[in-house]
Amino acid sequence: MMSIRNKVQLVGHVGQNPEIKEFGDSGKLARLSLATNEGYRNKEGQWVEQTTWHNLIGWRFVAERIEKYVQKGAYVMIEGKLVNRDYTDKDNVKRYITEVEVENFLILDKKSADSAGSYQSNGTSSENVIKASEEDENFPF
Repeated sequence: MMSIRNKVQLVGHVGQNPEIKEFGDSGKLARLSLATNEGYRNKEGQWVEQTTWHNLIGWRFVAERIEKYVQKGAYVMIEGKLVNRDYTDKDNVKRYITEVEVENFLILDKKSADSAGSYQSNGTSSENVIKASEEDENFPF
């Protein structure tokens, strides 16, 4: 039987510095947004660029890596899964949100990789891979 997976891959620019929340001993949560762009020609033949913003979250080890290596403007590729949730806002209105839970990410631009301090890129993509867990050695990129 074929395995069915919830898997998302996005390439884009980070919209703001990650927001980090700590939960005592249970770990960290990182929240950030990612802009992806697609272009097409409209009826008049003009090139139109469309930007889509994606809400990203990362937990525990991923949140720590996001906090350490990712900043506004970074060009990254992420791999994760879609998560749908709902909550009730302060006006008692039920809201729905879709987020991408980041499992792995790759810093694609040398500028962002170089500014990450001890995290240096020599141009090979495998050195830019940030793993979701310390045990994850089978990252597909």
